[in-house]
Amino acid sequence: MRTVLVIDDNPAVGTALDLLLSLREIRTVVAHSPEAGLAALAREDIDLVIQDMNFTADTTSGEEGVALFRAIRAEHADLPIMLLTAWTRLETAVELVKAGAADYLAKPWDDHKLLATVENLLELSEATREVSRVRDERRRRRKALDEKYDLRGLVFASPATLRVVELAAQVARADIPVLITGPNGAGKERIAEIVQANSAVKSGPFVTVNCGALPSELIEAELFGAEAGAYTGATNKPREGRFEVADGGTLFLDEIGNLPLAGQAKLLRVLESGQFERIGSSRTRQVKVRVISATNADLPAMIRDGRFREDLYYRLNVIELRLPPLAERSEDIVPLAEHFLAGQAQFDEGARTALARHTWPGNVRELKNAIQRAALLCQDGVITATDLGLAALRGGNGRVASEAEPDREAIEAALKSARGVISQAASDLGLSRQALYRRMEKMGIGNGE
Repeated sequence: MRTVLVIDDNPAVGTALDLLLSLREIRTVVAHSPEAGLAALAREDIDLVIQDMNFTADTTSGEEGVALFRAIRAEHADLPIMLLTAWTRLETAVELVKAGAADYLAKPWDDHKLLATVENLLELSEATREVSRVRDERRRRRKALDEKYDLRGLVFASPATLRVVELAAQVARADIPVLITGPNGAGKERIAEIVQANSAVKSGPFVTVNCGALPSELIEAELFGAEAGAYTGATNKPREGRFEVADGGTLFLDEIGNLPLAGQAKLLRVLESGQFERIGSSRTRQVKVRVISATNADLPAMIRDGRFREDLYYRLNVIELRLPPLAERSEDIVPLAEHFLAGQAQFDEGARTALARHTWPGNVRELKNAIQRAALLCQDGVITATDLGLAALRGGNGRVASEAEPDREAIEAALKSARGVISQAASDLGLSRQALYRRMEKMGIGNGE
């Protein structure tokens, strides 16, 4: 059952709130002093605290309420706290809201407004607890990964990347082909490195071939080797192919969709039997190679168009690791940016906001370039949004996203629509409660109390 702790020296306040909240099936625990309130928090499972600001007769400074708020916040960082004010200066309550209090109401309160605020804060409390649970679970999984596997120093924080890394580490020791899919610049080679580093052949060679960087007539020679003079432009010495170089280890074939059909047939044979011939040779060679491939192409569509062999696709795609674009891994952006910055400078708040809002069509590669450029352009070791030089953002409707501050009219309309409930008005405006209070204070807007 949802539980609210009321801390107020006036027994009538506790009784009134107990009766009012019971109408919404909310359990109330009442404490008449800060000490009793802290003791109740230690023994009870509390979802929301409603606290008075003064507890001693003839005291109106609010200092006791400030001390209680800080004591609760020190032990319960995510617990919503609502302030009840009577004689305390409004500025004191506003300062506490800026410091993290969820909301405040003046005595005597409006029952409808109080109930609406309590319901909103209880929903917030439930959501916060779920976020904390998910965050703790994610940290536990990350710690387990770090302890058990070699992650090659990969920097990430998003659940999407965590899932990919977990699967990569899990299948690494299996002697089966792995296909890594995802857009250019997303970090597919880093995932391939994790698979190799945790494989049974991690001590063997790790050879990388970018099939998209080679002319189609040279890809076969690059992969399978060639005898002297086997083709126009060939050297007068035999050439080892990448499969021979990777024997006993791992071969990473990036941009596998660029492999011509003739090369695809040879690759299929190697995957099935480990056998191939160099160009210009009839001698069959045998190798033992773990193949990891990657592509940004739509291979099923290429199969339908006759540009990629279906049998090769299923042979390569025993395990698929799909690495999402950076825009779908938003929690990775700032950690990656700080990693690329390597302590050369700091981001101001505007830069952090710009990093989080940008869509990153070039993915991690674009992010790295943007950080390197900004580190050179910034002044006094502080990177601003201007230094990043990011293009204008566009929302899903194709319009440039507005970063304009809500004006007085917008704030007053939101407050009226929310019937004075600050948390709801702030949500409607896309602001935090603290940010809304700062704007209200600056514009001299009351909340109707």
